[in-house]
Amino acid sequence: MSKDIRVRFAPSPTGPLHMGGVRTALYNYLFAKKKGGKFILRLEDTDQTRFVGGAEKYILESLAWCGISPNEGLGSEEQPYGPYRQSERKEIYRQYADQLLESGHAYYAFDTSEELENMRERLKAAGNPSPQYNAITRTSMKNSLSLSAEEVEKRLAAGDPYVIRVKMPRNEEVKFEDIIRGVVVVNTQNLDDKVLFKSDGMPTYHLANIVDDHLMKISHVIRGEEWLPSAPLHVLLYQFLGWDRPEFAHLPLILKPDGNGKLSKRDGDRLGFPVFPLVWENPETGEEASGYRESGYYPEAFVNMMAFLGWNPGTEQEIFDLEGLVEAFDLDRVGKAGARFDPDKTRWFNQQHLRQRTDAELAEELKPMILEAGLNVPERELEEMVGLLKERATFLKEMIQEGAYFFQSPKEYDAKTVSKKWKEDSPALLADLRDELQEIEDWSSENIEARFKAFMEAKEIGFGKIGPVFRLALTGKGMGPSLFDISALLGKEEVMNRLNAGIENIEK
Repeated sequence: MSKDIRVRFAPSPTGPLHMGGVRTALYNYLFAKKKGGKFILRLEDTDQTRFVGGAEKYILESLAWCGISPNEGLGSEEQPYGPYRQSERKEIYRQYADQLLESGHAYYAFDTSEELENMRERLKAAGNPSPQYNAITRTSMKNSLSLSAEEVEKRLAAGDPYVIRVKMPRNEEVKFEDIIRGVVVVNTQNLDDKVLFKSDGMPTYHLANIVDDHLMKISHVIRGEEWLPSAPLHVLLYQFLGWDRPEFAHLPLILKPDGNGKLSKRDGDRLGFPVFPLVWENPETGEEASGYRESGYYPEAFVNMMAFLGWNPGTEQEIFDLEGLVEAFDLDRVGKAGARFDPDKTRWFNQQHLRQRTDAELAEELKPMILEAGLNVPERELEEMVGLLKERATFLKEMIQEGAYFFQSPKEYDAKTVSKKWKEDSPALLADLRDELQEIEDWSSENIEARFKAFMEAKEIGFGKIGPVFRLALTGKGMGPSLFDISALLGKEEVMNRLNAGIENIEK
């Protein structure tokens, strides 16, 4: 390629990082990695009134958990174009606002908030539902286009508060190509004179992001669809400042599970799933919102799921690790339509990634959780136990919940199974089975199964008569992995003890 690939993720530290933000970061990361470029992190904190303590740390920790840490900017040792917080770059922006003033593409506006409100109310009363400060209304407002040069100088010398607004051209077409959406054409009649520089001496997002992208040599701006309406203004600002602009790619929205509207921060706990990568506690209210990490999701599964919210590889393959996503990713395969979030599919992704782990890996991950639950860790058999349990588990913690019988004798028995399967002759049948199994010398799954089948044949009974009560006595549950594999792992002495306890304690 003719130019270095440099992309940026530029969140605002106004709270936790939403899934939509993670996906934007992920697509930027995948694109940069695929093209051998740089993935840069900077903070867009020009609006200091919305700053939330702890948000920057949360953003960095979230990206690290996902495995998509930046290789330039915040969180990286490489910082050639720093600082990477806009609040620390305050002195940089004024010269570009002045350049726009001098070239006639921007102007001073002295209107008070009361005067702005009066203008809006006046336009609404005249039948304009969306009043704007634009090429028409600016002529009746207090700005350097409507006031005399002497009046403007006098106001500036007196220190009157002002903002700097872009001077939007009248009735011109702004045309640009978006990698995802194709050619976008907007008439400036539909655009207002946005504020570029605020009265507090800070730039707005529009000016700061253009300047930063230019100075940081950003080649591609990959961001959410919500920024598409701002893109024509940004295209014009590059033009006004005489700069080459980066390529744009506006990502589709992430929609609620019913497809009705954008997935918001409020939807998560209300609908029973996280919308944040990590748990977040509001520093002001103490209110807590759940996170994928704390809910037991693997970061690989979370990232795999996020990648498919708007993109697909064009093949049947759905399970990818991060390296595989880098290899397969292409912005050309990102769709325009909103991507509906499916919590069931998200759990499925975690299940698939859990199954891809070896029994040894899962056993190692499980050990601290077993100890935390106050259970014994059966070192020798743990890998085999994991092998039996993992096909039925979506989360690692479920192996302890579903396989508790591997670590301790059942303290209670599944009431539904007892009600349906425990009959008057069950204690006697179980006692006979115990005596039959007691005869096995070489205690193995195969030998237990052979003796069990011989027992059923001799008694002329089906599996439904003895299998469920055997499982109840061993595990306390109505279903699970192979009874014979469970018995082999528990050992002969433990199986005999549990059968005796079952005969004594299970009642219909």
